[in-house]
Amino acid sequence: MHLEGALSPAVLFTLAKRNNISLPSNDSAFASPTALLARYDQFTSLDDFLHYYYIGMSVLVEASDFEDLAMDYFRHASADGLAHAEVFFDPQAHLSRGITYSTVLSGFSAARKRAETEFGITSELICCFLRHLPVPECVATFNNVHVQASFKDGSVTGIGLDSSEKPFPPELFEEIYAGARELGLRRTAHAGEEGPATYISSALDVLKVERIDHGIRLAEDDELLERVVKDGTMLTVCPLSNVLLKCVTEVKGVPIRRFLEKGVKFSINSDDPAYFGGYLLDNYCAVHEEFDLSIPEWSGICRAGIEGSWCSQARKDELLARLDKVTAFWQAKIQS
Repeated sequence: MHLEGALSPAVLFTLAKRNNISLPSNDSAFASPTALLARYDQFTSLDDFLHYYYIGMSVLVEASDFEDLAMDYFRHASADGLAHAEVFFDPQAHLSRGITYSTVLSGFSAARKRAETEFGITSELICCFLRHLPVPECVATFNNVHVQASFKDGSVTGIGLDSSEKPFPPELFEEIYAGARELGLRRTAHAGEEGPATYISSALDVLKVERIDHGIRLAEDDELLERVVKDGTMLTVCPLSNVLLKCVTEVKGVPIRRFLEKGVKFSINSDDPAYFGGYLLDNYCAVHEEFDLSIPEWSGICRAGIEGSWCSQARKDELLARLDKVTAFWQAKIQS
C-alpha cells in the first residue's frame, strides 16, 4: 500500500487550501473533490494515473500533512479490520519539491505510532525508489545521509521499486539493492504488473528481492511460476488496481484461481486505495464475488500474508492465532 496513494480528493482539497496550493485550473477534474473522484474512474493506463498521483502530492508540505494523510488511511484500514500494514512512501517525489526527508518521515512515523495506539494496527515503513527517474538520482537518494540514518535506526524496514514499470527493468537498480542487502534491509519490487514476467525473474535474480509486488504476469510463465512456488516467494496482489490501470479488463482476469491451484503464496492488497476506489475490504469482497473462495482458501491467503510480512515473529504469532480463531468460528458456523 502506497501512503501517497491514500490521498483522497477530500483530504487533497483540504490540504491544498491549508497550504495555499493552487490546483490545475485548466483541468476540469480539479473543479471539486467530486469531479476529481469521478476522473479517477477513467484512468487509461498506469502513466495516466501517475499524472494525477504526482499532482496530488504537491499539497503535502508540512509534517502534519503527512500525518493527516496516513491517519486518514489508517482510519479506513481499521474500519476494514486491518491488523498490520506494510506501507510504501516515495521520498524522491517530495525531495524534488524541496520537502525534507525528515518532514516526510516524522509525519508518517507519528501516524504509525497513533495507529498502533488508537487502532491496534502495527506497521512497517518501506522506502520506494521511482524507477522512471534517472538511476543516478535514485542511487543518490538511497545514499542520502538522512535516508541512510532511517535505515540504520530502524525507522524504515526495507526498500521497494515503484512508478512506471515499463521500460525500466529491475536490473537498472542493482546497485541500490546490493547496498540494501549489505545493510540487512528487507527488499521488494514492483514487477510483472504492466511489465512482462521476465521483470519478475530479474527482480529475483539481480535484485535478490524477497517479495514481488503485483506479479500477475507470473501466470504467463509456467517455469517461473514453478520456481516461485518452490521458493515460497510471496506476491502482493492488488486486484482492483489491476482493473483500474487496464492490466486486466475485470477482476476475473487476475489469476487468483490459477495461483491457488498451483500453490503460489500471495496476499490481497489495496495499492492506491484513494485513486482506485477500493480499500482493503473492497478488494477482498471483489475477489470473493468473482471467485467464491472457500474458508480454507481465504485462510491460506491470509496466512501467506502474515507469514510473508516483515513484522516480528511474535507479532506474526499473534496474527496467526487470530486467524485460526476466526477460521474455526466460521467453519463451525457453516457446519452447524
